[in-house]
Amino acid sequence: MAVAPIRLLLVLSLLAGAGAAAAETGSKAARRGGELYQAHCATCHGVAADGRGPMASVLVVPPRDLTGLAAANGGVFPLQRVAARIDGQDPLVSHGSPMPVYGLFFEGRARAIRLPDGSEITTTGPIADLLAYLQTLQHR
Repeated sequence: MAVAPIRLLLVLSLLAGAGAAAAETGSKAARRGGELYQAHCATCHGVAADGRGPMASVLVVPPRDLTGLAAANGGVFPLQRVAARIDGQDPLVSHGSPMPVYGLFFEGRARAIRLPDGSEITTTGPIADLLAYLQTLQHR
């Protein structure tokens, strides 16, 4: 009879470990995304992603405050729209050329990202990392 509680405890421990592994993977992606952001995006969007980078004043279209993307979208981070902006599928010609200015740096192996509605989009690993980082910056 004591086997069932032990088995339940084992299953719960495994599930908790899987959740921790997923959280760790997410935090690693966000850390990598933060490094990419600081190297390639902060010049226009600002170190704090507030749209006030040192190059912001020379752009035809001012850079967005990236910390309020979820708030401007009903509280849901617009993963698909932001991914399309970064990878150039939804170009924004604010700096004389479509985004991304550093497109070659964002190429890589394809990675699937689950959207809030349960569907998936495919993008590159570096873009997925940037998206993970940007999600951590959203105002709550």
